[in-house]
Amino acid sequence: MDSKTAPNSSLYLFEKFEAGVIHLDAQRNVVAMNDFARRVLPVDEKQPFDKLVTSFHPERSKPKVKFLLDEASGCPMANAVPMTMIINIPEQVLLIKVSRLGDAKGDTTGFALVFYDVTQVVSHELPPAEPPARNMRLSRIPMVANQKVAFVDTADVLSLESQAHYTRVLTREGYHFCNLSIGDLQLRLDPAQFMRVHRCFIINLQAVQALGREGSKTHVVLKGKNTQPVPVSRAEVGRLREALGLG
Repeated sequence: MDSKTAPNSSLYLFEKFEAGVIHLDAQRNVVAMNDFARRVLPVDEKQPFDKLVTSFHPERSKPKVKFLLDEASGCPMANAVPMTMIINIPEQVLLIKVSRLGDAKGDTTGFALVFYDVTQVVSHELPPAEPPARNMRLSRIPMVANQKVAFVDTADVLSLESQAHYTRVLTREGYHFCNLSIGDLQLRLDPAQFMRVHRCFIINLQAVQALGREGSKTHVVLKGKNTQPVPVSRAEVGRLREALGLG
């Protein structure tokens, strides 16, 4: 490692992790993979060779991988930067990049799918005496914007809003886009700090400024400028009041 590379820099984080590499043909079937990919992925169980790449992804991740490949298949000039996405599996968070491969004429001959296991980057360190959790807890949430990945500390998150397979994350600086679903994030966030108060919303309990009511409907007002009230489902009102110390 270059002595000028800071231990906490983004470059250092990716220098310290191996990359999984998977070669796909033009029909998106798995042709080959490197040794690291064989160790990380359930190859023996799924037997993915000569099968569609989505055959060894969880059902909830398949639309995301298909989207990645569809985007990478587009105009080469429009997608000069490899498409990037975060995929969540029970014990890991993977950062995936897909790039189109072309022959001498520029015609598509296949794809290179490269992934990094960033679980350690976004998760809390567990005490030595504590057994590994099935779903490791996040201390930072991975965001994707303009084909770049950034990490936001969970302490800076005010709320999370479901957007189909993805999640819109609100911080004091505004909204961010996360490839993980709200269900994936709920499993990995600290339940003492975050609560799912509605099927579409998770809130940071420490960010609650007020609890309001309009007719029969309850909502939460969060700290920060220009924040919109967050609806609370009737089934969660009692649990939320208790968590806020209201009895």
